[in-house]
Amino acid sequence: MHDITTRAFAWRVERRDGVAFGLTSHDRDLWLDGMVYRANPGMTPSAIERSDGLDADSMDVTGALDHPAIVEADLLAGRWDGARVALFAVDWTGTQPPIALGEGTIGAIETRAGGFTAELRGASARFDAAVVEETSPECRAELGDRRCRVAMAARRRFAVVMAAEGAVLTLDRSEPSANGYGGGLLRWVSGRNSGLEDAIAQSDGPDVTLRAPPCFAAEGARVELIEGCDKSLATCRGRFGNAANFRGEPFLPGIDLLTRYPGA
Repeated sequence: MHDITTRAFAWRVERRDGVAFGLTSHDRDLWLDGMVYRANPGMTPSAIERSDGLDADSMDVTGALDHPAIVEADLLAGRWDGARVALFAVDWTGTQPPIALGEGTIGAIETRAGGFTAELRGASARFDAAVVEETSPECRAELGDRRCRVAMAARRRFAVVMAAEGAVLTLDRSEPSANGYGGGLLRWVSGRNSGLEDAIAQSDGPDVTLRAPPCFAAEGARVELIEGCDKSLATCRGRFGNAANFRGEPFLPGIDLLTRYPGA
């Protein structure tokens, strides 16, 4: 009975923006492996489903939005999306070693009535991804990745947001080419949005239109702009001179070829 009554849950969270912290269901802070695990007794895990097959291991963690590290605005902004989480049981007396219970990344998050529920997806969830790509007229590679091979060092620039109206940001510098940032990425380096990323729909001179308005105030913030690509063969060949690495099939006949008949 002593082993059960002195056990508590602990979570180590490493977000994509580089922030790492620990939380525990104990009513006092715990010091474990060089990190302080802040008390958050309201956090509880669901049953952990694990198997020796190819089914994805999963569990849910529920808690209240009453801890400084977990606020609703950050959850809705996506700061927790894809965060790596390790869950284990600890003996708060320090006489027994921790017991690993599961680890993975945070998936779907729901908020309601001052609380939240986060899905933790294990490593086997990767088996849910498609094994073989489907054909497409557009390129399936991402600009600058190992399949595209376009050098990105000179295609990243820093700027300051001078004004913001909805999803349209006005920067202190112009784009390198017509719609050069369209389809690219904007990373927030400072300000309340720091650590977040937004997809760019299009750019026109010093104006950049995001696919969604920024979550927090944007004026005066420093951002990193990464050029984008519309994934067409014409852009790949004309703008980047990279047709040899184009990962699409723009001249492959479509399914309508099978429905043709003489005289159509």
